[in-house]
Amino acid sequence: MKAAIFESFRAPPEVRDIPDPDCPSDGALVRVHACGVCRSDWHAWSGSDPDVVVPHVGGHEFAGVVERVGRHVQRVRPSDRVTAPFILSCGACPTCRGGDPTACDRQDVIGFTRWGSFAERVAVPRADFNVVALPDRLSAVAAAGMGCRVTTAFRALADRARLAPGEWLAVHGCGGVGLSAVALGAAMGARVLAVDVDPAALDRATVLGATQTLDAAHTADVGAAVRELTSGGAQVSLDALGITQTFRNSLYGLAKLGRHVQIGMPLDRHAEPPVPLLELVYARQIAILGTRGMAAGRFDALFGMIAGGRFDPARLVARTIPLSGVGEALKAMDDHTSPGVTVVDRFDA
Repeated sequence: MKAAIFESFRAPPEVRDIPDPDCPSDGALVRVHACGVCRSDWHAWSGSDPDVVVPHVGGHEFAGVVERVGRHVQRVRPSDRVTAPFILSCGACPTCRGGDPTACDRQDVIGFTRWGSFAERVAVPRADFNVVALPDRLSAVAAAGMGCRVTTAFRALADRARLAPGEWLAVHGCGGVGLSAVALGAAMGARVLAVDVDPAALDRATVLGATQTLDAAHTADVGAAVRELTSGGAQVSLDALGITQTFRNSLYGLAKLGRHVQIGMPLDRHAEPPVPLLELVYARQIAILGTRGMAAGRFDALFGMIAGGRFDPARLVARTIPLSGVGEALKAMDDHTSPGVTVVDRFDA
């Protein structure tokens, strides 16, 4: 099969023929029809993720068709149109049995701990627990564009923050996951304030349902500006970027008893930012929550929003590229990238 593989960190991925992955006895072999290019893939390619060992095939936001299943698989069948969470859970550990498979004790992560879906085929272990059937009306490109960004944003809002209609939601960072949160928050009936330094990203946030926008590049005190625009502070705030400044802006923009959810992955010097415990956590009684991915069992709730016309993941897709364009798409993330999601939908080049 063809795959985009890099031999060293930050080396341009090369599209070449490599052996098909083995189909696990409890898993499925999926022919990939589309795969999103995510900032998490950039982390893997740039050497920021300690789980990644070169040579490596990245990619984790896939949609495709099952070609084969292992002998122990009962629920999944060849020809099923499917996707899967990027966190592949075991389904049997105490954490999974307790209902929190995104924190599985024995997890695999597509495109990180195992080779991923920047390839014509990808193997998914424990298919009966991890594989998700796609609705007939959801295209492969839309499903791949949904990927980890929409699912992570959905869990952050619906399950972690428990966003309620009429509440203010502040989204700090309007890349793929941030724009997903903007669109989902609007679909859930929240008033959404989108915060970014890129006017084009803010324009796209407005199209996707943001009530107001704030240009952080020209705002001296973002937290104070958020509190002013939301008449006292947002009830829910997301750091969708993962750097110290957006984390602190998110905290300081919250109302009393507000809920911050950390979506962006903090790396290097941003991994241990100072936390204003006295002023915010103790006095304002804010909550700081984490989120990472979404379990296979929660996809149906998201699909219900799509079927009901409340949310369209296809609106997030800004461009499609061939497999040979993965390297350029990853390199572009070194700098400010154009808003919206990039999806690989051609695997013959």
